[in-house]
Amino acid sequence: MLTNYLPILIFLCLSTALAVVMLGLGQILGRLGVRHHGDPEKLSAYECGFEAFEDSHMQFDVRYYLVAILFIVFDLEIAFLFPWAVSLARIGGTGLAAMGLFLLILVIGFAYEWKKGALEWD
Repeated sequence: MLTNYLPILIFLCLSTALAVVMLGLGQILGRLGVRHHGDPEKLSAYECGFEAFEDSHMQFDVRYYLVAILFIVFDLEIAFLFPWAVSLARIGGTGLAAMGLFLLILVIGFAYEWKKGALEWD
């Protein structure tokens, strides 16, 4: 039985050792190296395209969060379609009916959000 789990144990030991070595090297090289404060290009705005806010407690429009949450919810629900499509031959008609019900609920939720105006960005 130990031979079945030996490769997993070796992998865990090697990955733990590698993580400890990398963290240790980062600490050592960080203490030996010169501290860089960054150049103007590195400190410029990137990814989001606007400068950082002076006030970290600035309020955002709640619609931003609503759209983000809706994206995550619908994205995760659509991700359930991939394993279903792969195993459709094995699960047969019952799986097809279950996924049809799932998609019906998804479409009803999407229509409700559309009707309520959650997808409008004014």
